[in-house]
Amino acid sequence: MDANPKPGDIVHFEINTKDASRAMTFYTKLFGWKYKDSDIPGIEYYLIDGVTPGGAINPQPTPAKAPVVYFGVDDVDKSVKIVRDQGGKAGDKIPIPGQGWFAECTDPDGNAFSLFQSDPSVTMETEHAHQEARA
Repeated sequence: MDANPKPGDIVHFEINTKDASRAMTFYTKLFGWKYKDSDIPGIEYYLIDGVTPGGAINPQPTPAKAPVVYFGVDDVDKSVKIVRDQGGKAGDKIPIPGQGWFAECTDPDGNAFSLFQSDPSVTMETEHAHQEARA
């Protein structure tokens, strides 16, 4: 993801799928994409190598019916509040070690998107502390 996105920039997208191998073959044949493993411990997630903005194939048991687009924000907490105040829905922020924070959202019409705040200081320890605080 872009280390310094401007608010509203598309910084990342995910193609959710039940079958990662099938999806990767499909998009390789269509666009010539190549992939690399994310190396996130315990998570199957394949980064698309060399596309702008960055993207990934994201295996899910019940995938969304459309790609998820991530928009850059300066302050994910403030942006989550705005989404909720304006009639949308937003989950709590979630850490991405070495990258920053994201929050899954829908607008008032039900369109899914995510917010992303760059913060390279987020670590696996930050993630564990965040999970324990939410438990």
